[in-house]
Order: sequence, then C-alpha cells, then structure tokens
Amino acid sequence: MQLTGSLFADTSAIYGNGLSTFPDYPAEIRAPHGTVSGVSGFQVHIGSEKVTTPGDFCDLLVAMNPAALRANAKWCKRNAMILVDEDAFDEAGMKKAGFRTGNPFEELGVGDRTLIVAPITTLTKESLKDSGMDQKAILKCKNMFTLGMACYIYSRPLEPIHAYLGKKFSKKHPEVIAPNKKVLEDGFNYAANIQAIPDTYVVEPVADLPKGTYRNITGNQATAWGLLAASEKSGLPLFCGSYPITPATAILEELAIHKNLGAKTLQAEDEIAGICTAIGASFAGNLAVTTTSGPGLSLKSEALGLAVMVELPLVVVDVQRGGPSTGLPTKTEQTDLGQALYGRNGECPLPVIAARSPAGCFDAAFQAAKIALEHMTPVILLSEGFLGNGSEPWRIPSMADYPEINPPFVKGTPAEGEKFHPFERDVETMVRRWALPGQKGFEHRVGGLEKNHAGVLSTDPENHAMMVAERAEKVARIACDLPSLEVQGPASGRLLVVGWGGTYGHLSSAVNELQAEGVAVSYAHFDYINPLPANTEEVLSRFDKMLVCELNSGQFAAYLRGIFPQFDYVSYGKVQGQPFLVSEIKDAIKKEI
Repeated sequence: MQLTGSLFADTSAIYGNGLSTFPDYPAEIRAPHGTVSGVSGFQVHIGSEKVTTPGDFCDLLVAMNPAALRANAKWCKRNAMILVDEDAFDEAGMKKAGFRTGNPFEELGVGDRTLIVAPITTLTKESLKDSGMDQKAILKCKNMFTLGMACYIYSRPLEPIHAYLGKKFSKKHPEVIAPNKKVLEDGFNYAANIQAIPDTYVVEPVADLPKGTYRNITGNQATAWGLLAASEKSGLPLFCGSYPITPATAILEELAIHKNLGAKTLQAEDEIAGICTAIGASFAGNLAVTTTSGPGLSLKSEALGLAVMVELPLVVVDVQRGGPSTGLPTKTEQTDLGQALYGRNGECPLPVIAARSPAGCFDAAFQAAKIALEHMTPVILLSEGFLGNGSEPWRIPSMADYPEINPPFVKGTPAEGEKFHPFERDVETMVRRWALPGQKGFEHRVGGLEKNHAGVLSTDPENHAMMVAERAEKVARIACDLPSLEVQGPASGRLLVVGWGGTYGHLSSAVNELQAEGVAVSYAHFDYINPLPANTEEVLSRFDKMLVCELNSGQFAAYLRGIFPQFDYVSYGKVQGQPFLVSEIKDAIKKEI
C-alpha cells in the first residue's frame, strides 16, 4: 500500500496537482496478517490549489482486506466510495478482523456509501495467467490492479507509472516490467467497464504555480538535501555519523547516495558512537550531522553537552515519534520539545528550530547548518514522523538564491609570541573562532572540562559563572539573525492561534477556513524555538489570549508561559500518534472565541 500510494502521489505531482501525503505504518515489525494492528495506510490529498494537509476525511477508501476496512471506515465522508477486494472478505478474513456478521459495511455503518466490491485477486490472477510468473509473484501485483482502478476514478495518466516500473526493475528484474504494466492497464480498463463507479473526477493542475522544475519530495529527503546545500554554501565536506532509527533512517540512507557531492556517512554501532564521530568530524573541520529520533536523542544527551562545552558546530536532526521509551515507533508526535530544550546536565543552552512541512525541511536543515557553523554551536532540528515520511511537491531551488555560509575560521598566523585563545569571542556575536587541527600557531585544547578563554582547565567559580553566561548569551544573540515572527490575519485581536513544527498545514488551513467564514482569528507559527524571534513579546502583547496547539501535552505553551508569564495561554494538545484534524482545530478555536 505504501508503494501504491507513493505512485499515485508521484503521478499527481507530475500532473501538477497540489499534494500532501501521510504514510501510516504499523508499529509492529511483523504484525499478524489480516489483523487491524497490521494495517498499513497511505493517505493522499490532491487538489487544484495548494494543499497543506493530507485531509481529514476521505472521498475514496481502498481496503484490500477486512482489517483495513475496519481500521479506516470511520474516515469515510458521507458520499465516499469504498473499494474493496471481494476475494479477501472470506470467513477467515472477516473473523480475524473482528466482524461478527456477514455484512461488514452495515456493521460499520457505511452501507450507504458507494461500494465497489471487486474480485481483485481473481482478476489479477486472470490478467497474469500467461505471464510466466509464479502464484506468489502474481499475488504481489494486486496493488497495481487496484492502482489502475484508482487512476481511472481520478483521471490519472498511467505513463509516469510505466516510467517508474521501467526505471525500478530494468537492471535486476526486467521480466516483471511488462506484467506490472499489463495488470495496471487491466485495472484501469476494468474500472472503466463496470457500472459500480458512478462518477470519475478531473482534478486540474494548480493554475498559479511559480515556474520551475518540480518534484515530489519527502521530509527526510528534503532534510538530507538541505544539509547538502549547506555543505556546498559553506565549502565544507559533510559528515553524517548516525545509528538507524525509525523514522529518521531515510536521512542517513539519502546522504549515503551522494558521495559525489562530498558527503561521508558512517553507520555507527550505536547512538552514542554516532554523535561522537560527528563531534570528531566537526573538530576536524567538517559540517557534522547526526540523525535520530526521541530514544536516540536521550542517548546522545551527554555528548551534546560536550559539543556545547567545546563550542563546535553540529546539527542534530530529531525526527520525533511517539514515546516515552520505544513508545510508538512509526507514529508521529511533538513530544521531544522539552528534551531538546532542557535534556542535558548543567546549564547547557543550544539553538532549537523546527521544520513546518515536508518540503520545508530543506530550508530548515539549511538554516540549522548555517546557525551551527556561523555561531559555533550544536543545533537541534526538530522534524516529525509525519513530515519525514510525508511528501509534497517542491520546486527545486537555485543555489544562487541561498546565502553563503561563513564559518569563523582563524586566518593567517599568530604574531610571534602570541598564543591562540580558543574561547576569546567576537564582541558582537559572542562567537569563538574556529581553528582546525594542524594549523600552525593555533594549537589549542578543548574538552568536556570547564576552561578559561585561553583554553586552560579552570575550576575557578567566577570563571565558570562567566563562561556559563557567555555560552547562554551567544545563543540568545542568534535572535538578531532570525526573521521576525509573522501573523496570518489581523495584527491584533481576541485570539491568536500559536503553533510550531509540523502542525503548520493543519493550523493554517483551519484559520484560513474560519477567516473565510467571518471569524476574527489570527495565527502565528514558530519555526525558531530557542531563541525565539526578537519580536515575539510584541506580537503576543497584541492579543487577549493565545491558543497553543501542539502534538503533546502542552510543552510549548509551558515554555512560552515561562518566558512571558504576563500573557494568557490556553493549551490544546493531542497525543494519539496522529496529526491534528483541521476540524479539531476549528472546534477548539470556536470554543475559545
């Protein structure tokens, strides 16, 4: 189903539609076949305008077995179509999915929808009976038959899917290209010939797309490419030391593909080794990156403190998932914010930024690297499973449109008798200079123990207090380089909706819809968490109340309340391993209004 959804989404992106996707994987590695816990879903929302969410409720539900129907029937609109594989709805399958009667549609209350009950397994076998493929391989093609039916219903061209099949299998399995094309076309033709489908739909391309070259991109791909762009703009080689962890592994995999762009990747033996190799690479002059999710961020916390103490640039990408502990490995949340802000021993501040959309992960990763390199600090970039696995169309940018990145490297050689002091700072930015191993005259020591400006070990109380204050001030002054916080809607009023990270699409859509209905509400979205944009207090002061919406139990609301206690905050959280629904946000806003 993930492949089927991806192909439908890619075809729609090539066609020029607005697009947003939400792959929803089972958390179990090998869930029992035919059970509700093993259902894998892929939600696709296409439009003739810009699309910012995967949608709340569906127009077409494709359920390949009874368990998929049970898990997803609640998301069907009143006028939805439900397409099922009739062959899978046998007595054993129905029992495994927990149905008690012989009519699952009536049992679930969806008997009044448009039902397309097709013998997809039988038709796939008939389509490929002369293909020479064995029975197991033929059954794997059921999804292509179903994809063909979906393409007919939504008037999708088949050529992009043909091109994908040719590219995917041309080297290792060219014998499966023709059968997959045939069963795809047979599914398309079958849908055209049966009378069960009352309507087909044409979703026109977005009319006002800026000119350029577009592709469909996931958040994890965009993150990797943003880091590669930062490597190009800084002139530094990229090093990523990571340990595989759901849902962040794809970033490491993507970077490993691009050795031709100077990227070096190391799959370490554990999370601690991953970040420690990255810190070593940073000391040696690389743009250093490590990628992880919540459990891995916990393990990296001591080494993160080391990176703060030695003041070396490092980008830590945390693709958040449900927790605590192993939690919900394949489900999305925003529950690592407190850990990102405070999850280290001692006074240990570092910048925290958050990506807002799958395509937006590119700019977020670029900015994280720019801040890290120019301010000599580790930076945590918060992504989410929803963003990392989700996708949307992305216009490939020109690197000429992106700023140069200028790390504060030492230049020249010290004067005779002069010693390099590694923690002397720029008076405006509080940033120390970066000297690489082997630079003559700039030999120095850094490490986890507190030192003075000269790099000499110091346990002096006043020196420690001064160094703690300077490291904090360095992070605070990054606010001078950040864009101002913008407000969508009236500049002042009764209610300001506040969000951060991957909630952007849902919150923005909810506010837009309510504004169109005449409701006076505004919206501010935070991409930069620590430090906050310089005008944050001024923006918040213009509203009577802030409704802070996030996929946790109120961590950002508590953070804002701690910094600006004079304002009125209402926390609206969700911790179900699922993104917000636009309808949920609208109801919450109406309640506060």
